Amino acid sequence: MAERVLVAMSGGVDSSACVSLLQKQGYEVGGVVFDMSPAHHQAVEDARLAADFFGVPLTVCNLRERFSREVIDYFCQSYLSGETPNPCVRCNPTVKFAALYEEMQRGGYDWIATGHYAGIVRRGDTYYFTQAQSAQRDQSYMLYRLPQEIMARLLLPLAGMEKPQVRQLAREAGLPTFDKPDSQENCFIPDGDYPAYVEGRCGPSRRGQFIAPDGSPAGPHRGIAHYTVGQRKGLGIALGRPVFVRAIDPASGDVLLCDAGEEYAGEIRLREVCAPDPAQLAEGAQVLVKIRSVAKPCPATLHPLPGGGLTVHFATPQRAPAPGQSAVFYRDGLVIGGGIIDRPRSENGGAAGGPQTTA
Repeated sequence: MAERVLVAMSGGVDSSACVSLLQKQGYEVGGVVFDMSPAHHQAVEDARLAADFFGVPLTVCNLRERFSREVIDYFCQSYLSGETPNPCVRCNPTVKFAALYEEMQRGGYDWIATGHYAGIVRRGDTYYFTQAQSAQRDQSYMLYRLPQEIMARLLLPLAGMEKPQVRQLAREAGLPTFDKPDSQENCFIPDGDYPAYVEGRCGPSRRGQFIAPDGSPAGPHRGIAHYTVGQRKGLGIALGRPVFVRAIDPASGDVLLCDAGEEYAGEIRLREVCAPDPAQLAEGAQVLVKIRSVAKPCPATLHPLPGGGLTVHFATPQRAPAPGQSAVFYRDGLVIGGGIIDRPRSENGGAAGGPQTTA
């Protein structure tokens, strides 16, 4: 009897190619699509079409309340706190993969699968993500917070493929949507206007002053939700030279500016650290670290902090590490952990959250 696998479907090329590959490998495939917000309506309809095309049963799972609570509320509060959230990093362990795993158990499936570009390997009793063959498409950064029980049942068929190969596979299968554009980075704000969304949902964000590099007030700004660390364009202020956002103070509402070059940092602090094997994040551990999903990995040294958290010392200063984003650690091609970039200690009074296992 064929093993059964439940695929998270969206009607897009990647998840559809995932279904096709698994069917060719002999699995009995079922599908599930997650209705997480009004912006997901088209994905639900496209998933129905793809499921019909491949002849697989499809479950539509309403996750709107859960997604709103776990992701949208977090997203808005993060911006209102002067941070830059990463909703996918939050959604994957708390909503998308958690619900996929629950549906697997409810439906009696053996495996779950998605069209993410990443790999999984087992070392002893521990599972690790690996980077995809396609460096441009690699999504291992987004998956680092998944727990071990989910990783143990997860198949990622696109790990060794490039996007043109995936589109060609979909074309050869006769899928009508083989040339469908890639999904947007933020699935619940299609137009990408994050400040308008946050302030439309929560009201105006805290207003204050731009603080020039010399410490002097440089004029009022539109509200802290409109800015992120490292930003240069769209500031709406003229100082006669390029300036960048160095920090955002949610208490005063001030946006601190710096001159070019001063947006680089030699170290960061992390909170909410997690790892498949926390022992790999010991004092002096040497890793490669990515401070955003599209960043190039940088050599770094880890130093656990008293009471929890980590300090990450970069071998080369990194541009504009933004509080709220993730720093993800790699060693020998494996994702060995990561955490959330914290605000400087002077802004929040200290770090919290030591290394936790993802088991």
